[in-house]
Amino acid sequence: MSSGLIYIVEDEVKIAQILVDYLVKDNYDVKVLYRGDEAVERIMESKPDLVILDVMLPGKSGINICKELREHSNVPIMMLTARIDEMDRLVGLKVGADDYVCKPFLPREVVARVNAILRRVNRIDDEEEKSTELVYRSITLDLECFKCHANGQYVELTPVEYRLLQIMVSRPKRVFSRESLMQKCYKDDRIVSDRTIDSHVKNLRKKLAAADPSEEIIHSIYGVGYKVE
Repeated sequence: MSSGLIYIVEDEVKIAQILVDYLVKDNYDVKVLYRGDEAVERIMESKPDLVILDVMLPGKSGINICKELREHSNVPIMMLTARIDEMDRLVGLKVGADDYVCKPFLPREVVARVNAILRRVNRIDDEEEKSTELVYRSITLDLECFKCHANGQYVELTPVEYRLLQIMVSRPKRVFSRESLMQKCYKDDRIVSDRTIDSHVKNLRKKLAAADPSEEIIHSIYGVGYKVE
């Protein structure tokens, strides 16, 4: 039985083949693209469980592919790059990557990270499917009644504030860019600015702090966005 479908977008044939060999050995089905041009369309059609995406690609960059995928899909994305500049990693995280691996790398480490990401995603999906509550530390979200409690106290949230908190609490420690939060909160394609999200987060923090002053849940990541931890 397959462990899942992995899509690799990597222009270096040897690197792609090494990853294929190790992932197949770990019981994954694997598809490979060597250019970025058709990556978004092919990935959306195949609906893989995870994407391994090189940053520097002919046709279209991995950063742009990641950004486009995040407009339509929450598929986990691991980015590969030969560049080790911290800013490159921040850009990758800002556009929605779940993990970042610098070349050269150990193939076994990549497989281990793939396994870890998929275990985390599958566990969260299973928990959300089974439960009508989403709990993180002192916060409890009632997913059926759209109510929030913090430290045992009811916190009255607007629909956007509730959705923001739900998104971040469902993936603790993951950094969400302002753009990705905008896309997830406003699904009617309205145009909102980064400041709109900042304003909502500021109000959300204030309301949570009023219920539980001892704990700060939402953290700002300078130049990127927000995370819950």
